[in-house]
Amino acid sequence: MRRPFASPPVSPAQLRECPGCGLVQLVPALQRGQTAQCMRCPTTLHRTTTHSIGDSISLTVGALVMLIVMSSSTLMGVQTAGISHTAYLLSGPAELIRRNMAALAAVVVFVTLIAPLGKLCGTLYVLIRLHENRPPAHLRQIFTWVERLRPWSMIEVFVFGVFVAYVKLGDLVHITLDVGVYALIVLMFLLIWADTSLDRQAVWQRLDRSRDVDRRPTTPAHVPGAIGCEVCGLVAPLRPGDRGCRRCDAPLHPRKPDSVARTWALVLAAAVLYVPANYFPVLTVMQLGAGAPSTIIGGVRELVASRMYPLAALVFFASIAVPMLKLVGLSAMLATVQFGRQGWLRDRTRLYHVVRWIGRWSMIDIFMEALLGALVHFGSVITIEPGMGAVAFCAVVILTMFAAETFDPRLMWDAANRNRAVGDAAIVHP
Repeated sequence: MRRPFASPPVSPAQLRECPGCGLVQLVPALQRGQTAQCMRCPTTLHRTTTHSIGDSISLTVGALVMLIVMSSSTLMGVQTAGISHTAYLLSGPAELIRRNMAALAAVVVFVTLIAPLGKLCGTLYVLIRLHENRPPAHLRQIFTWVERLRPWSMIEVFVFGVFVAYVKLGDLVHITLDVGVYALIVLMFLLIWADTSLDRQAVWQRLDRSRDVDRRPTTPAHVPGAIGCEVCGLVAPLRPGDRGCRRCDAPLHPRKPDSVARTWALVLAAAVLYVPANYFPVLTVMQLGAGAPSTIIGGVRELVASRMYPLAALVFFASIAVPMLKLVGLSAMLATVQFGRQGWLRDRTRLYHVVRWIGRWSMIDIFMEALLGALVHFGSVITIEPGMGAVAFCAVVILTMFAAETFDPRLMWDAANRNRAVGDAAIVHP
């Protein structure tokens, strides 16, 4: 019997393959604000929102305006001994280029300007043209690139980098916050709001040129050999002649190709670079002709000695604990795949989601060092110079982020199931 006051579902029932454990299951029709979670692991399969596409367009436009204001306005100003300097968004990368760190400058520009700008412009274009009766086919490729840019848009991490730089400069020079910082803070909140208000599955369903694929199956058994797309989530059998997903054209694979070997290579490369990242100085502070290079752990000790305990904890967590957690966590998950461990599967899947989400926060130290180098160069009075350790540390962050994207957590469940099947087959009954 139909309930008279029940609101109609905004998302139809659809098949989904869990990206955490690989279980193909039927996600029921969802109403606004509801969440569907995998039946086997803690992975969220679909979350609907209470916002409309119009709300998402408004938030995206607001974020785009704030990004333009932030990137064209002064972020900070410092003054000491009658000399003053100001810093814009590109001042840090310009200083890094001047110190022969062009690769590090390119990374900072990409994650603080290019990736957020591309993500916002692509999202806005797709959402505006989504209202057309027949949305053009190229919108699917644009939205695919928007999804790929999401992990590399690090505005919220940049905000914490600015905060650390502001606190650290408080005892050295007189520092003021300008319009760019306030625009940056508003931009961060708008981006978070826009991300949480957009139902990406609803966008993909509107862009789908073969919606009958999602409507026909009622149970996973009706789609033998089904493969779930890692970009848009469409579950469909791979037919002869298909070059990729029939909705977004992304390549389809039952599991990520060569996941274990590629992830091991990235993890080992990051582990090798982790040594120079902690051995070489990341920052050198020269004050009145005296000073010494400072490593990552040395910077934490200086903050503790200055009794800046919350800031020391933040830097320690972002620059030391997080990279170590990523390296150890990914190595442990890879080992469990190769040895076919059966225990703690749900916890290991949860660990993978944590490692994948937390990796970008290590960039706090890089943003802080770029800002300090751009702001503080007062000759013999006081000068702060980024060190080569920052380049190695940035490489560690990038490599571990790629490693988290390359690793396929479904392999942990596959290996456990194979090991369990072998164990069951070995039992001989009298």
